[in-house]
Amino acid sequence: MHIGVLLVLWLLFGCEQHPDLQAVAPNALVNKTTQVETHIPARRIVSLAPGLTELIYAVGAEQFLVATVEYSDYPAAAKKIPRVGDAFRVDMERLLALKPDLVLAWTSGTAATTIEEMKSFGLKVESLDVKHINEVSGSLIKIGEMTGLQLNAKQAAESFEKEVSVLRAQYQDRSEVSVFVEVNSRPLYTVNGQHVLSEVLSLCGGRNVLADLNQLAPIVNTEAVLKANPEVIISADGSQRQLQEEWRQWPQIKAVKNKHLYAVSPDTTTRATPRLLQGAKEVCQALDRARVTL
Repeated sequence: MHIGVLLVLWLLFGCEQHPDLQAVAPNALVNKTTQVETHIPARRIVSLAPGLTELIYAVGAEQFLVATVEYSDYPAAAKKIPRVGDAFRVDMERLLALKPDLVLAWTSGTAATTIEEMKSFGLKVESLDVKHINEVSGSLIKIGEMTGLQLNAKQAAESFEKEVSVLRAQYQDRSEVSVFVEVNSRPLYTVNGQHVLSEVLSLCGGRNVLADLNQLAPIVNTEAVLKANPEVIISADGSQRQLQEEWRQWPQIKAVKNKHLYAVSPDTTTRATPRLLQGAKEVCQALDRARVTL
């Protein structure tokens, strides 16, 4: 399967907000007055999403990570972590053999049946769903609580929030740029206004021309792009050269006519992790280049 399509399938999972996202630390034993008596930090963790793996590394808990899933590729050391599945399946036999004391699931990506099956085997499963920029710091804090690395997590969260604030202040008065977002070219997928990449655009003074679509990552046709006539096209699928070749047959689109087509990294612009700041800066710089001639 084409890597871009797989990326989109990961994107499509981010649809529901888990009601327990703000729950207290999972291993806390609470008495009748709700005061925490004992906390046992997790020491054998399995992560079931690439973004969750990144968050574990971000708080410095990678020494406790015993397994993860396919496409967990950042940082480079994560590529060496054993795999127990991918976006669609979990090898339960392999998972159980690792004897984890915590399994981190992605609420929107890990099937509910898989979560229930893991729990039926007595595994401790905590679900996180990080879809938005403002949820990154909270997820770092929660992982810090679960691993006993609260200070690391607090520092990582504060650093992330500070850099987001700096970017927001830097671009809040820039002229708005209309943007079509391409996350896969064949078929042509985009994202709506609820996706984190659309939030990044807003942070940089951009406006997603198809933000009002109902689905998080829908398939669209070229006619929709022609009608929207964006000033910029940003692609998280393929190279700059490939992007230009794909769109050159529609010179009537402002972005094509003025050569404002920019390829960005899919990992840093679609995963809601601290690395999102790298992607945001890349997007912001692209929009600034376009503003020069708009």
